[in-house]
Amino acid sequence: MSCGCSRLEDGKAIVDHVKSKGKEKIKPRVAHQIACECGEMFTMETVITNCPNCGMTYGVTPCSSGDIDKVKAAGIQYA
Repeated sequence: MSCGCSRLEDGKAIVDHVKSKGKEKIKPRVAHQIACECGEMFTMETVITNCPNCGMTYGVTPCSSGDIDKVKAAGIQYA
């Protein structure tokens, strides 16, 4: 991923960017515990992950994946 991708703030833009680079199956630097909007807690196993309960898609760029504040929701079944 090139420099500057960590400036992406919108979840859909993050997911689109990561997928455009073919990096969606990469493991994040930290396996974050995500508190989904539906109330479910789950572990983020890849940089684009869906909540197992409601299907909300969460994304983070690989270079920002060590920071949970950079993980953003993109929408239900967005990925």
